[in-house]
Amino acid sequence: MAGVLTFEELKNQVAEGSVDTVLVCLVDMQGRLMGKRFHARNFVEHAYAETHCCNYLLATDLEMATPDGYASTSWEQGYGDYVMRPDLATLRPVPWLEGTVLVLCDVLDHHTHEEVPISPRAVLKRQVARLAGLGYSAQMATELEFFIFEGSLDELREGGYRDLAPISGYNEDYHIFQTTKEEAIMRPLRNHLVAAGVPVENSKGEAEAGQEELNIRYADALSCADYHTIAKHAAKEIAWQQGHAVTFLPKWHRDKVGSAAHIHQSVSDAQDNPAFYDSGAEYGMSCLMRRYVAGLIKYAPDYTFFLAPYVNSYKRFAKGTFAPTKTAWSVDNRTAGFRLCGAGTSAVRMECRIGGADLNPYLALAAQLAAGIAGIEEALELGPPVSGDLYAAKRATEIPATLRDATQTLRRSKMLRAALGEDVVAHYVRCAQWEQEEFDRAVTDWEVARGFERA
Repeated sequence: MAGVLTFEELKNQVAEGSVDTVLVCLVDMQGRLMGKRFHARNFVEHAYAETHCCNYLLATDLEMATPDGYASTSWEQGYGDYVMRPDLATLRPVPWLEGTVLVLCDVLDHHTHEEVPISPRAVLKRQVARLAGLGYSAQMATELEFFIFEGSLDELREGGYRDLAPISGYNEDYHIFQTTKEEAIMRPLRNHLVAAGVPVENSKGEAEAGQEELNIRYADALSCADYHTIAKHAAKEIAWQQGHAVTFLPKWHRDKVGSAAHIHQSVSDAQDNPAFYDSGAEYGMSCLMRRYVAGLIKYAPDYTFFLAPYVNSYKRFAKGTFAPTKTAWSVDNRTAGFRLCGAGTSAVRMECRIGGADLNPYLALAAQLAAGIAGIEEALELGPPVSGDLYAAKRATEIPATLRDATQTLRRSKMLRAALGEDVVAHYVRCAQWEQEEFDRAVTDWEVARGFERA
């Protein structure tokens, strides 16, 4: 990905005093930016080559707890270091923070200086390389949905996240007047991201009160994941600066629709021609596309964890909410797990609608590529599209209904073990197990209110 700052440009800005801080970041298992704030002069003189971090950063949960059961790191192994190697092609300004730039890092083994295979960026890079070995490259884009609330994160936390009030009072899907009221957050978000080299196309109101969607232009797979991660981080920081909170929780209220992260994908050949397109084929879908999509569908249960990584993720899959419950494909149909877009044109592509806003884009895109590659290599046949209301489709395969189910399909996936590596699958199976274990220990407000007196 071409960054918006060269290293020489950064050195000049540091010398003239317009930049004083460099955010040196890796992406953790949860898709968050973790790292250090460097004085810019130190970065351009020394840390541009590498810095170090504790290797627990790729084996923690949302609370930064250190679960047991990971082969990569543990108390027994002493929690040593990883090397963070800045990818200088990702250098970019952070316009919403004064005098600040950001760089993303690859994570290396401290002793061998080889990429750590469980690192989300490394997982995706491996699948990009596999596809390149077949003579193709992927173009991908995500649609990112989230809710904006009255009050700051600190205020909502102190209130126990009760009595949450979205920034608007009614469904604002495509609603210009209501979204005008949210421009104090969304306008700087769009403009700052563009200034940071993230090609935002638009934002729009989504299908619930206080819900927005951010659309970013398609790019190569690694850049797409970088853009998604930076945009999600920016939304939180810019809303915080305005005294508001945003959440990417897929289902924050039982009566509200959830937040998704839809993934659009297509493939080009070595000459950058759209390999998914065949003008003489039905819907313009080439043989390659049909095999790729057949892989996406066949292996959707295997990789659902990478699209829905938490217990809450599965609360989103509900009839009549525009969140799918079946893995079938359809033509321009928003009740399907996979929606064909741009039918009959060179822009023909497949949209996966399963993922929630809580997904890690590197892992989600990698899993999709792995499934698509499997479809190509196995020469899978794509069945006909399903029409009508797919919530009622009886023959279509169900999406795993719980995190426990998705953990099982991930553990048993021969395809993902071959594509991602045994160590990677084992690592993320443990991640899934820990989330379930933590939830199983919890006592929820619902349980107490339901049974306190009547049980």
